[in-house]
Amino acid sequence: MNPKTKKLLKIILPLVFGGCLVWYLFTVIPPQTLLEYFKNANYWWILLGLLFGALSHISRAYRWKFMLEPMGYKPRFMNSFLAVLIGYFVNLAIPRAGEVSRATVMANYEDIPFEKGFGTIVAERIADLVMMFVIIGVTLLIQFDFILQLVKDNFNPVKIAILIGGLLIFGFLFYYYIRKSTSGIGIKIKNFIKSLVEGVTSIFRMKKKWPFIFHTIFIWVMYVAMFWATIPAIEGLEVPVGGILVGFIAGGFSIAATNGGVGLYPLAVAGAFTLFGVPELPSTAFGSVMWAAQTVMVIVFGGLSFLVLPIYNKAT
Repeated sequence: MNPKTKKLLKIILPLVFGGCLVWYLFTVIPPQTLLEYFKNANYWWILLGLLFGALSHISRAYRWKFMLEPMGYKPRFMNSFLAVLIGYFVNLAIPRAGEVSRATVMANYEDIPFEKGFGTIVAERIADLVMMFVIIGVTLLIQFDFILQLVKDNFNPVKIAILIGGLLIFGFLFYYYIRKSTSGIGIKIKNFIKSLVEGVTSIFRMKKKWPFIFHTIFIWVMYVAMFWATIPAIEGLEVPVGGILVGFIAGGFSIAATNGGVGLYPLAVAGAFTLFGVPELPSTAFGSVMWAAQTVMVIVFGGLSFLVLPIYNKAT
């Protein structure tokens, strides 16, 4: 396939997929009903959620400095912050392109080589992935009995045992193949896993590892707080702690799956909430309000960052 065509498809297909999901969303909750929820939402709670979201962005920009300093670079905080906002903005249009734009901004305005800047962003993502797994682990511990019962009620125990056995066998064979592989895709996977491990362990070799770890935890606490704070915006919506955590995880994966979670985010969150007996309509409305609030914040501040960035650097 032509590289240009392939690149174009990477942009178009997620947008088409997101459009289809939006159409499906409107079959779940009619636009008029959704509009009523938006009209009646308590925007003070939404603003509180956005405040938590803004704090997470500030913390992320500050955390980035800890990874650049050991290489001899001390970027100005404002450039780091604007680069983070631009990265989120670009990701709405082209998934994963935001990381490239962040590194490009720092290369242009702070003279940090692109490959070094991009490498620190990859290491950041590894730290964020670890935090997501931590949240999943905490959720499983808190809701173990509920999740176990849910599995028992909806899945055949024999089939689950067969599936687990099959996964264990596959895992063993995969590990054996990767360990013995000396060429091809096996080497690529081995190198990827090695880089992943090195990226995680490098955090503990960092000069300012504890501030870095603090900011990493703070960022994710703010993410969860943003999600939690927005729930009261929908009148009558009551979600247990387990539902909040499962909904947050489902929403997080939906953002990774599509352009900023367009269309999928409300459906994923509503699907998680309904597992806990929360009605579908207000759950879907909350997911839509939550997604809209995040997206508007990213568009407004990300768009302004494009304008402010050259002005700020020219003035300084």
